[in-house]
Amino acid sequence: MPMTDGRLRLRMIEAAIRGEAGFVADDRELKRAGVSYTIDTLQSFRAELPGRSLCLLLGMDAFLGLPEWYRWQELTTLAHIVVAHRPGWEAPTDGPLGELLRERRASGAEQLTASLAGLVHVQPVTQLEISSTDLRDSLRAGRDPKFLLPDRVRRIIVETECYAESL
Repeated sequence: MPMTDGRLRLRMIEAAIRGEAGFVADDRELKRAGVSYTIDTLQSFRAELPGRSLCLLLGMDAFLGLPEWYRWQELTTLAHIVVAHRPGWEAPTDGPLGELLRERRASGAEQLTASLAGLVHVQPVTQLEISSTDLRDSLRAGRDPKFLLPDRVRRIIVETECYAESL
């Protein structure tokens, strides 16, 4: 039986985090019937972990699209938002996200453990400018992503041909 797109992604995530302490691949969104929204996932985590600080990790590109998300304004009632500052992206200073940053921006990551939810932390990260779209396009063009992702994930992609041109 062919693996569903979601199950294949979960398998790749599990391969990517294998051996990394503190990381868990969670399949609750795959088990949920119908459309899955981030707000529903966070509500589920909050119900399981009522006394724990939760963080939603986003790249700056995803953060900039946040106003398009379903019930996005409620996310900070359930978790902190941690934004990975990606190369070439700027944090907004106006509009709804600029307002969110002015009202809720954490002065440092250490603040995230002092409360359960409600803050936005922009975390500078050193990373390569590699997007999932560019990676898929590269694979479809027949280029080997050997140095762009973990070998375990690369093997799954090669074995399943999940990004082959015919898919």
